[in-house]
Amino acid sequence: MDAKIKYLLHLADNPLILGQRIGEWCGHGPVLEQDIALTNISLDLIGQARLLYQYIASLPGQRTDEDSLAMLRYEHEYLNLLLVEQPNKNFGHTITRQFLYDAFNLCQYEKLTHHHDQHLASIAVKSLKEIKYHYRYSSEWMLRLGDGTPESHAKMQDAVDELWRCTGEMFKMASYEQELSQDGYAIDVSALQAEWMQRVSGIADQAGLKLPQGEVMLYGGKEGKHTEHLGYILTELQYMQRTYPQMNW
Repeated sequence: MDAKIKYLLHLADNPLILGQRIGEWCGHGPVLEQDIALTNISLDLIGQARLLYQYIASLPGQRTDEDSLAMLRYEHEYLNLLLVEQPNKNFGHTITRQFLYDAFNLCQYEKLTHHHDQHLASIAVKSLKEIKYHYRYSSEWMLRLGDGTPESHAKMQDAVDELWRCTGEMFKMASYEQELSQDGYAIDVSALQAEWMQRVSGIADQAGLKLPQGEVMLYGGKEGKHTEHLGYILTELQYMQRTYPQMNW
C-alpha cells in the first residue's frame, strides 16, 4: 500500500476507533449532561474520520468509498494508535485516555493546518475547532477529578499509570511516516513530544497527579499490530456491513 494512503488511514483510523469507543457511553454517562457531551465528541471524531476517508477514496487509483474503508478492512489493516482502542473502565479512565490523545492531537493538527496538501490542510482547519473543544473538555475534567475526592483522585491516578505506556507510540515515526517525512508530507511527530509533555504535565501538576517515570512503552498500532481490544471494537463496528453486504438505508 502506498505510504501516503497509509498515513491518511492512520490519521482517519484514530478518530474512528476512538469515536466508536466513546460512543459506548451513549445512554450510560454518569449524568445526562456528560452523556450528551461524550456522545457529541464521538460524533465529532467520526465526522473527522469521514472527511479523511472521503479524501482517500477520491485519490487517483482508489476503488473504494468511506464505508468500505471504515467497516470492511481486517484488523491488521487498521493503523490507529494503541491508546485509542483501550477499553472504557470508568468515566475517569475514559477522560484520561481522551486527554492524553487530545493533547497530542491538538499539537498535531496545529501543524497539519499549514500542510502543503491543501485538501489535507482544509480538513485540519475544520477539525481543529472541534479538537480544541475536546482538549478543553478533557483537561477540565482531569482537574475536577484529579483534584476532587480521594476516590476520584485514586481512579485518575490509576488511569494515568495504566494508559501511560501507550503514549510513547504517538511520537515514534512509523515506516510510512519516515518515508513521507523526506518531502515534508508527514509531520515529524517526535518533534511534538516536548510540547505535548508541557501540556500534559501542566494539567497533571494542577490536578495533583504524578506522571509515570521510566515506563516501558507499547508500540505496534501504527503498523497494524494491535491489542485484543481492537478485535472486539471491529466486531461491533462491522457487524451490519458484513452481515448484510452492500446494504443501503
